[in-house]
Amino acid sequence: MSAKNNTQVVIDGKVFTLCGYEEEEYLNKVASYINNKILELKQSEGFRRQNKETQNTLIHLNIADDYYKAKKQADLLEMELEDKNKELYEIKHDLISLQIKTEAAEKELEKFRKEVAEYEKKIVKLETELISEQKKK
Repeated sequence: MSAKNNTQVVIDGKVFTLCGYEEEEYLNKVASYINNKILELKQSEGFRRQNKETQNTLIHLNIADDYYKAKKQADLLEMELEDKNKELYEIKHDLISLQIKTEAAEKELEKFRKEVAEYEKKIVKLETELISEQKKK
C-alpha cells in the first residue's frame, strides 16, 4: 500500500491540507475541480445573492449532479463494453466453429482427391486393358 500523502491546496481562497493515498497530482485535480465549480457558480447572479449556507448547498448539489451524470455515462459505457464483449465472444465462437467446419471440409476434400486419383488410376488401367484386348482381336 502507498504511503499517505498530505497535500496543501487552496479551495475558494482557503488553504486546506488534503490527506490520502492518492498522488499529490490527483489531490490537486480534485481541488481544481471544486474551485472551477465554485467559480462557475459565482458567475451566476442568482448564486451570488444567496447566503453562504445556500451557496454551499448549491455547490454540493452541482458536484453531486456532475457525479451522477458521470456515473450514468460510465454505467452506459460499461454496459456497451459488456455487450461488445458478448458480441466478440460470439464472433470468436463462430470463428472457431467455422474453422472446425473448414478443417473437416478440407479433410473430406483430401479424401475425395485421393478417391479421384484412385479412380483415375483405375480408368488408366481399364483403358490399358481395353487397348490390350482390342489389339488381341
